[in-house]
Amino acid sequence: AALREGYEHFDPRAYLRNNYLPPRADFSSEEFVVPWKLRCLAETFASGEIRGRTLIDVGSGPTIYQLLSACDHFEEIVATDYLAVNREELGRWARGEPGAFDWSPFIQHVCKIEGRGEPWQDKERRLRQRLRRILPIDVHRPEPLGAPLRPPADALLSAFCLEAVSPDRAAFVRALAHVGNLLRPGGHALLLGALGESFYLAGAARLPVVPLQESDVREALAAAGFALRELRSYAMPPALRTGVDDVDGVFFAHAQK
Repeated sequence: AALREGYEHFDPRAYLRNNYLPPRADFSSEEFVVPWKLRCLAETFASGEIRGRTLIDVGSGPTIYQLLSACDHFEEIVATDYLAVNREELGRWARGEPGAFDWSPFIQHVCKIEGRGEPWQDKERRLRQRLRRILPIDVHRPEPLGAPLRPPADALLSAFCLEAVSPDRAAFVRALAHVGNLLRPGGHALLLGALGESFYLAGAARLPVVPLQESDVREALAAAGFALRELRSYAMPPALRTGVDDVDGVFFAHAQK
């Protein structure tokens, strides 16, 4: 209940400014956090192993960067978020409305690291075509969408959601198991999340986060019925500790149900 109340003050634009403009979204070097996240996703999807009909993005927030490499490998992408303001922000971008957040530097960077020589506008167009549904979700319910996803998703992606909406580690594990219900057996799960973070800011909202270590991520995935395939971590450098959170680092996990 306290988390729900806090998220009523969540400001998507403030969140985007804090995390997806410079200095954090600096593409001049792979040492910065946003290029690191994009490379983790690009390299994992480049294997060709993670593909299928449907990918579900759990807790999309107001962002689409996490879907850029995924969109080449799925017929449909389902974005989800608990907050209507975030679903509205995603909808503005998906419809190409004036005033939507400019993700073009992210799209250009992903096209560069994927190395296929593709015009970035083609990838933007493809993601918009494949982002067919933006749904409400509550990861604390055994059926997070209110009903089973039919057919179940072939892959699941979630970036900076579960640890930011769970009051403790036990709730984090339960939420991970709940979203796993949306995934077919053998399906792949890709997670990006915060390490050692206890809060973050989004405008007037100061939101609590479950501080996780790598060992917590490993244990949570196993407890929720996933086999860990890969775990990477990134240490946040002093220059990117801007006061909008107290994050120590970022993890990237690839697991299989």
